[in-house]
Amino acid sequence: MPRRPKPLPPTTLLLVRHGLTPTTGRDLPEAGPGPGLTEAGRRQAEEAAQYISEWRSALPPLGAIYASPLTRARETAAVLGKVLDIAPVERPDLVDCNAGEWSGAPLKDLVKKPEWATVMRHPSGFRFPGGESIREMSERMIAAASELAGRHPGQSLIIVSHSDPIKAVVGDALGLHLDLFQRVMVAPASVSAIAFTEPAPSVMLVNWTGPSSHLPPAPPRPNWRPKRPGSQGPHQEAGLERAARPASGPEATRAAPVGSPS
Repeated sequence: MPRRPKPLPPTTLLLVRHGLTPTTGRDLPEAGPGPGLTEAGRRQAEEAAQYISEWRSALPPLGAIYASPLTRARETAAVLGKVLDIAPVERPDLVDCNAGEWSGAPLKDLVKKPEWATVMRHPSGFRFPGGESIREMSERMIAAASELAGRHPGQSLIIVSHSDPIKAVVGDALGLHLDLFQRVMVAPASVSAIAFTEPAPSVMLVNWTGPSSHLPPAPPRPNWRPKRPGSQGPHQEAGLERAARPASGPEATRAAPVGSPS
């Protein structure tokens, strides 16, 4: 009886979202390279780099840093590369979802569109007008993550990308249907970790922003209604419009609206 091929050693994939930009949580990403990091976003990238540096002795050898070529991801990857002494490699298949005609539009305007309900409740069936479908983005990102993990058996690697692409990879590793991927929170400069093993990946960490970080506010339920006619609840503003508001106060540096790729 032929011997089974020996399984490849596991690969540890660290998924890092870019740090804050001037438009994070406010607008859909504009077309092209897009904005760079704010000062706060650069500090976030430095913190993420420091966390990974501290974990390094407990991880398999770090083999590479791959990054989306969009400015916010490139700048985040450059900070990580400097701290970890690895030159980042750009990969066009790690970019954010192409929002087409919606690129750069304020979220407060987009949530008023009837199509926004599909973005939130049935993303697997949504295509940005003149742009990419969320399913295409998901398939592209999952394939890229799988390919890169296969290049580095027994090693760790870092992918610096964007909110929805990272959600897609984490959701797929968890076995979630794409229509549920918006339930995964991926804050700016957060770190998520997946071990690519046989027969299936294992999710080890999601949305890590540091030991002193706090939980972001829970997003309101889109279909919330008062229990009784005329009742006034604490979530009177509940709905997608509230979800699209930029965070303010101490959570502003980490929390971003659910369903806002950037």
